[in-house]
Amino acid sequence: MDSEGYTSNYQTRPLKRGSRWKNFLLHAVLILYSAIVAYPMLWLLLASLKSSRELFESPWGLPSPPQWGNFAKAWVEAGIGRYFLNSVFVTVVSMFFILLIGSMAAYALARFAFPGRGVIQSAFTSGMMFPVFLGIVPLFLLLRNLGMWDNYFGLITAYVAYSLSFTVFILTGFFKQLPNELAEAGLIDGCSHFAVFRKIMLPLAKPGLITAGIFNFFGIWNEYPLALVIIATDSLRTLPLGIANLLMVQHYETDWGALFAGLVIVMLPTLIVYLIFQRQITERLTAGALKG
Repeated sequence: MDSEGYTSNYQTRPLKRGSRWKNFLLHAVLILYSAIVAYPMLWLLLASLKSSRELFESPWGLPSPPQWGNFAKAWVEAGIGRYFLNSVFVTVVSMFFILLIGSMAAYALARFAFPGRGVIQSAFTSGMMFPVFLGIVPLFLLLRNLGMWDNYFGLITAYVAYSLSFTVFILTGFFKQLPNELAEAGLIDGCSHFAVFRKIMLPLAKPGLITAGIFNFFGIWNEYPLALVIIATDSLRTLPLGIANLLMVQHYETDWGALFAGLVIVMLPTLIVYLIFQRQITERLTAGALKG
């Protein structure tokens, strides 16, 4: 028995050493990758606290002293505050309708059998392969003829239309995983199909809604081409358009600190949202990979 135990320990020792080296190399690669990703953001934050002269004299050094006034210049004088609120409004309203319409469409495609379901599902899936740039000119002409150009109604409609394919694709998989017994129990208790969807299935699909909402938030918050084509009035511009406008305003042509401060303002909401929901994003993607 002792000899068997000795042989077993002797045989497993090289495997443990190999495993340690693999873990060490994996952690080293991940740490290096994290440093590569984090360094530009850290440099951007430091650059936003420097004057234009200091940026060119010591681009890699620490700000001395920190120019906190750059954020005030970007927020007030350059109008970044107004653009920020415009983006918040457009993003929140767009995500509300995207998740509302997308969840209802995904639930119908996942839970009910009806003629043409496969065609509709394929149409939603193929929509993810359609580049935005191919539809910009016809979309501009359509919105202008319908009186939806240069207003939030047209911009939000375009965002909802372009985001539905991805949202339906994500949520259909979540609704398919929910047990049929829950829906049948709700119908037996006297609930309508809509009540079953609203009171039972939709709360159970909350992880899917959060996942779809996060990715849609990232896409809409940073979206530039559609907003550039649809919005022309300066007071209606979203944050990406405001940052581009900041580059073209003559008063800020040499104020690089204010420009970098505006970029930090753009980056912060997406970074905060990711830090709050990173565990749910990782769990959902890992679960999908394991099930696949």
